[in-house]
Amino acid sequence: MVVTERKTKEVRREEILDAATVVFAEHGLHAASTEEIARRAGISQPYVFRLFGTKKQLFVAVVNRCFRETLEMFQRAAEGLRGEEALHAMGNAYIERLLVDRVRLRCQMQAYVACDDPEIRTVVRQGYGDLVAYVERVSGLPPAAVSGFFAQGMLLNVFASMGNVGDESEPWAERLLLGCKELG
Repeated sequence: MVVTERKTKEVRREEILDAATVVFAEHGLHAASTEEIARRAGISQPYVFRLFGTKKQLFVAVVNRCFRETLEMFQRAAEGLRGEEALHAMGNAYIERLLVDRVRLRCQMQAYVACDDPEIRTVVRQGYGDLVAYVERVSGLPPAAVSGFFAQGMLLNVFASMGNVGDESEPWAERLLLGCKELG
């Protein structure tokens, strides 16, 4: 007889969020299927709804989680640092993450796309605002420097979305990346 360990609600919730992150990254909010999310998580579709209510509430949970993880990454990278040194550490950590985790990037981009929905727009604004507040606090730098940091981050998101981060085959991309390194 095979004995399987029953997973807690919290463990299942995290597994669903993992699966949903992948599916939402691929398809966005509206085209994603809760059936596919459930299949990837190895559970029934009704259980997804029991834990999250609606597909939109699941999407909101995924978006919140992505922003929280980015904030935690910034916090780890900047620990004990201030000013430009903190910005460099956070920027480098972000680039390293982009190079290895396109799912998170694509999910982040899908969150921006879904901002036509007022509830999602509120969640995205809050999450992004938390990142800005942390960067302002830890760096202590003026608004122009903080704005430049986030502008470079969005440019890197665009590069990564196109598969150009670390790709030396596009001369224009190489020049812009060099410019980011010179500014950063």
